[in-house]
Amino acid sequence: QDVGQKAGGELQELSWHVREPVEGEKCCSAGSVAFPASPAPCQGGAGGSENPRVQAERAGASRDEQRGKDAARAGALHPPGMKATFLMPFPWLGGPCLTPPLLSLPCQRPGMPPGSRMPMAGLQVGPPGAPPYGAASPLRPGLPQSMMDPFRKRLLAPQSQPPMATQRRGVKRRKMADKVLPQRIRELVPESQAYMDLLAFERKLDQTIARKRMEIQEAIKKPLTQKRKLRIYISNTFTPAKEEGEGGERVASWELRVEGKLLEDPSKQKRKFSSFFKSLVIELDKELYGPDNHLVEWHRLPTTQETDGFQVKRPGDVNVKCTLLLMLDHQPPQYKLDPRLARLLGVHTQTRASIMQALWLYIKHNKLQDSHEKEYINCNRYFRQIFNCVRMRFSEIPMKLAGLLQHPDPIIINHTISVDPNDQKKTACYDIDVEVDDPLKAQMSNFLASTTNQQEIASLDAKIHETIESINQLKTQRDFMLSFSNNPQDFIQEWIKSQRRDLKIITDVIGNPEEERRAEFYQQPWAQEAVGRHIFAKVQQRRQELEQVLGIRLT
Repeated sequence: QDVGQKAGGELQELSWHVREPVEGEKCCSAGSVAFPASPAPCQGGAGGSENPRVQAERAGASRDEQRGKDAARAGALHPPGMKATFLMPFPWLGGPCLTPPLLSLPCQRPGMPPGSRMPMAGLQVGPPGAPPYGAASPLRPGLPQSMMDPFRKRLLAPQSQPPMATQRRGVKRRKMADKVLPQRIRELVPESQAYMDLLAFERKLDQTIARKRMEIQEAIKKPLTQKRKLRIYISNTFTPAKEEGEGGERVASWELRVEGKLLEDPSKQKRKFSSFFKSLVIELDKELYGPDNHLVEWHRLPTTQETDGFQVKRPGDVNVKCTLLLMLDHQPPQYKLDPRLARLLGVHTQTRASIMQALWLYIKHNKLQDSHEKEYINCNRYFRQIFNCVRMRFSEIPMKLAGLLQHPDPIIINHTISVDPNDQKKTACYDIDVEVDDPLKAQMSNFLASTTNQQEIASLDAKIHETIESINQLKTQRDFMLSFSNNPQDFIQEWIKSQRRDLKIITDVIGNPEEERRAEFYQQPWAQEAVGRHIFAKVQQRRQELEQVLGIRLT
């Protein structure tokens, strides 16, 4: 009770029933205090009322049995009705003090249900280790004690953090503005203007490269081709028949060869001759070879292997007229327009996209689009003859145009296979126009896919950023020393104030140190309650330590 009165008057109602043991009772050890199991009158309460602690013990018989088992395992069994107490040193009292395992509680108020407890300010009346009812918990539930500092208003940060999170948080995204030198530094170092000029030139160069890169990306989506000359060589050889006594073939025969190559081909990789064509048909004289053997055909298949030429061998000793039909392999595919539409648009053979573009230009030039309903086309007399309608939608044009597109005409070459041994002109050459991929397309693809220069630029940018940061740090140090040299006294005072503010922010310490230096600060009404809470927290801490050492739970 003296301790409670000194702690702020919060423990006046605290009652410890301490008496000498009567006959038949035994104490577990010297210096222990015996608590009878029978009800005792409660001091400070209404006479005749039963002790709430006895009611709690009766209601919690199962818990008492469990505690008895724990005590038996610890070698500290007590007779019935006896409770042990232990000597615990209180450093603020200057010596050891008797600490009962459970403090007697105040009496019941009239009208309260039996066994209910009446809380006291600063005391714990809930389960052991839990915060007092009606009071804030000194520790946040679910957190270890090491995570909370009672003198701080926020939780302590854990010592170890995931390295990946720390690494991500430490990575700072670089920007172009981080390369710019501050105006104060440029005023101190006039030579830095040359760096700023280079920085402005770099910005313009980056913008130009980015624009060109976008243009290349758009251009590479379209087919980039150029027209080249493909020279076709058509030659034949004749093998006369041998007599019976001589070795060799007895029947005369001829052999036709069709080969070709690109003229002035700058690419190192030679392209196969068959890759330029979709199909090749050689039509021989039907009267000489009959209706079933006068055609020689080759058509491209997905599994076709490219070759450098074609050859045809047939028996015969007379001149043969033949016709070669070469169908070019256009990528993307090209189509031949209906003659009427071709004359109208001025396009004979072209890709589908080019035909649609030419058709739109004709509609726009002749103002055939409806002025009110933009999705309709008003056909003129030529369109009415071609499309057989007076009015049509834009969405109907591809469907109507599909019936007017045909496969392009093949290249037709007439050749005579000569079997006269005196004829020296057995090889004929023909030049045709073909479309090949633009060599710049490969260079564009390599430019977009190249990352070597990007890595080098990124490393140089990192060095520039580090240099700028170092310059800024040196500027801060210079300003610090310059302020100190101009007015040392005022500088030191301001610096100490700044350090004190930073220290409070870093350590999360609350309060005002200037007010805490004065005695009036500790004479305020909250001081007595704070002392009681502090003493109670210390008692609970020592109690938990004792329970852990003995391996039992005191009640």
